[in-house]
Amino acid sequence: MQISDRVLNIAASQSIVMTARAKQMKAAGVDVISMSLGEPDMDTPEHIRRAAQEAIDNHWSHYGPVPGLQSLRTAIAARQNNVIGNVIQWEAENTIVSVGAKMAIYNAIQTAVNQGDEVIVPMPSWVSYTEMVKLASGVVVPVQTQFENDYRLTPQELKAALTSRTRLLILCSPNNPTGTVYSKAQLDALVEVLRNYPEVTILSDEIYAGLTYDCDAPSMASFPDIADRLVIINGVSKSYAMTGYRIGWLLTKNRAFLNACIRLQGQQLTCATIIAQKAAETALTGPQKCVEEMRHVFAERRELICRMAADIPGFKFHQPHGAFYIFPDVSAISGGDELAEYLLENAHVAVVPGSAFGCPSCIRLSYAISTEEIAEAMLRIRHAVGNYKH
Repeated sequence: MQISDRVLNIAASQSIVMTARAKQMKAAGVDVISMSLGEPDMDTPEHIRRAAQEAIDNHWSHYGPVPGLQSLRTAIAARQNNVIGNVIQWEAENTIVSVGAKMAIYNAIQTAVNQGDEVIVPMPSWVSYTEMVKLASGVVVPVQTQFENDYRLTPQELKAALTSRTRLLILCSPNNPTGTVYSKAQLDALVEVLRNYPEVTILSDEIYAGLTYDCDAPSMASFPDIADRLVIINGVSKSYAMTGYRIGWLLTKNRAFLNACIRLQGQQLTCATIIAQKAAETALTGPQKCVEEMRHVFAERRELICRMAADIPGFKFHQPHGAFYIFPDVSAISGGDELAEYLLENAHVAVVPGSAFGCPSCIRLSYAISTEEIAEAMLRIRHAVGNYKH
């Protein structure tokens, strides 16, 4: 059968590839520790699981509205109105619920980008942004940020990348893979540049906003004068350990853009799973102690992994302020791809090569695993690096 060029040209997600290889090795009896997947290892909190069970018992088993249940959309708007820095008033009618934040991002890119349009993607970046832009026939404009700036996009870098063909800027804070968090002042400096480019839509991926350490992660909703061209992405996967429920959302004040996303989603999937939507509604409106407890666990793991990474010769990194990754530059040891392969085969630790994120001198290590696994993995990595031969 013929396979379209569109699909053949998509790169595989390296985080998924490395996780699959680790699972295959485990199935073959190899003691592999996987630090490759961005998924909390905790169980979904009990009151949220109970809400999903009650939804089944209460016959939430039919099609729902394409943009999502009204009650969930109301809860999403209320949550966004309470995030750090938010000054834009959001309502249920500004939201659309999708099958995970990944689909919300995909739909936003498909809606915003025509063939040949340029999309600025600060590097390093999440593995799927560039492939989604390609699927929309857009042109990725990668902007390599600098280690010295903690991989934050600077106003100067942004201004140099903007052209008359730029139609979209993608920002992610807290960032995957670096754990970098933009301050309000740093976002303000970027917005100051964007004010001169009113044709550019800003997509702000804030999926890790609930997982920060020793700082806040202000939202791009801090700037009301860009509200008509701002798209905010979030979901329940990371903060509530609900990755398998696949519930994410998009918020925008631009009614035409939202209606276009709804039209696209209506042809795509009809609606996100109703049972999962009811569980997500409980996550947002119920007790939030579980989020703080998970954040505290991740904070402790961050301290452990950073302390042990600092003892590995050749690892150069910034302590992350959000998400659950560290992103060391390993160029003093090897290229990131070569080292990732070496660690999997020799240390039996799966990490993701930095080339997947547009930064081949680095590797990404997820600390969304137990402290025991982190400690053992870092000991293995240190030993393997000590024995590494170029």
